[in-house]
Amino acid sequence: MSLFETIMLLCFGSAWPFSIYKTYTSRRNEGKSVIFLYAVVVGYLCGIIHKLLYDQDIVIYLYALNGTMVMIDIFLYHRNEHLQRVQAAQSFAGDTLAD
Repeated sequence: MSLFETIMLLCFGSAWPFSIYKTYTSRRNEGKSVIFLYAVVVGYLCGIIHKLLYDQDIVIYLYALNGTMVMIDIFLYHRNEHLQRVQAAQSFAGDTLAD
């Protein structure tokens, strides 16, 4: 187990709960890149695969935890996208009826 790998995963992992909270409460996607989030998930999956194949140790749980948090953020991103579409449709329908 690498001390620096563990510290890196703990540092990155400490940021995801704040990101999830912001995504959940704002109900908006401004400033978020879903492509970036998917790239991060791929990175965590590669870390997990490496740990399974070459260096099995407890750090794999940090990769899994961080990957899970990013997947939650991706789910919320898509939820917010849906909410914004519904809100736009309701706004459009309201504008049309008012005319």
